[in-house]
Amino acid sequence: MEKDISVAHLSDALKGMNIQEITIEMTALIRSGALEIGAKLPSVRSLAEELGMSPASISSVWSTLKKNHLISGSGRNGVWVSGDNPAPRPMRFENVGNFGKKTKVDLTYASPDPRLLPPLSQALLHATQSEDLNSYRREFITPELKRAVQPNWPYKAEEWMATNGGFDALQATISALIQPGTWIAVEDPTTARLLDLIENLGARVVPVECDEQGPLPDSLAQALTHKLAAFVYQPRVHSVTGCCVSASRLAELMPLLAEVPLVIEDDGIGGIATTPALTFGQYYPEKVVHIRTYSKSLGPDLRLAVLSAPKHLAKSIQAYRNFGASWTSRLLQNAAAYLLSNPEVSAHLEQTKQTYLQRRTWLTDALTARNIPYVGEAGLSVWIPVPSEQFALVTLAIHGYAVFPGNRFMKKLATPHIRVATSQLTPTMIKDLVSTIEMCFDIQ
Repeated sequence: MEKDISVAHLSDALKGMNIQEITIEMTALIRSGALEIGAKLPSVRSLAEELGMSPASISSVWSTLKKNHLISGSGRNGVWVSGDNPAPRPMRFENVGNFGKKTKVDLTYASPDPRLLPPLSQALLHATQSEDLNSYRREFITPELKRAVQPNWPYKAEEWMATNGGFDALQATISALIQPGTWIAVEDPTTARLLDLIENLGARVVPVECDEQGPLPDSLAQALTHKLAAFVYQPRVHSVTGCCVSASRLAELMPLLAEVPLVIEDDGIGGIATTPALTFGQYYPEKVVHIRTYSKSLGPDLRLAVLSAPKHLAKSIQAYRNFGASWTSRLLQNAAAYLLSNPEVSAHLEQTKQTYLQRRTWLTDALTARNIPYVGEAGLSVWIPVPSEQFALVTLAIHGYAVFPGNRFMKKLATPHIRVATSQLTPTMIKDLVSTIEMCFDIQ
């Protein structure tokens, strides 16, 4: 049962402290159980008056506690203690859901099929001959990897950097270049981890609606009524919806982006995309950070992505990375370079593209035959509008299928959706899977 924490009781524990000390003490009180989960906190104004501080000071403490998921709610409706783990957590990414013991087919993560990834043995053996191996010299990217990625990069970049995967690149870029409290326009839906990253930073998301050709110009124009710090979008195949940005849509968006100081392009499909890479880098090279991950094409254990940026932005990103690992393993960089430069691997990846497309087509053709709508034309998943996400999840789980709800990927929930991963489908799965999806529309 909820109980109110009196302002007198809380102020006695916090008197004489500054903002940082109050934050530490509140964390300790919640973590120890002295402030129980479910307890309602006094209002910001009443506590500020009791402590002789400004309401803005207490609000900043509350913001930090909310960021760490220790309290929840708003000043108008009340604020409650909601957790006792002070560590920041990527809530969308970690909240996979409980699909029950009957799950026989996991269609949640749109991850690569391990059987379709190129073998790494020769690539890793080659990488052991890398120059400066085991050196502590901090370099943006190895010369070998830079030579391998340049020919297929969508624009002439000024600076290059290898990172420990696509999300490492996103985190370093956003953390280095975006300030807490600022507004970031993000296509809606988007990747769950991107929303987690932005929220953890303390920045604010402005959702930009999309259709099958990419972000809608009118929605981006509306987002510009905020003073945007950046625009983040996926410039090739959307990892959630499977939609592909068209060249004509890119042209429509270009004049709007003249007012945006930073454009972050996240190519999460990379080398297995069946559509060409597009970019604003050829028009706005001074403010574009273009990220391409090689996890889905070459293998997630290579932990590799490459970003391009103007020199001044790359230096800022590297400065942030110096808080951690500073550079990406030369072994992994040059193993990837070997794969990217190998004609046999290139031929293998072309076949892999067609295999993934075929698996997706098995599902979309069967959906079309049952008059079940879906969105998108490529990628490793299918985005399906449903009457109720919860009903769809339960129905699929009862029949042994785990999929993700659309709200995991959306900031502004519109039409309910489910996302069904297709990367590891087989022909024998399709009939039963589509019959079960059809049941999701039988809600009364």
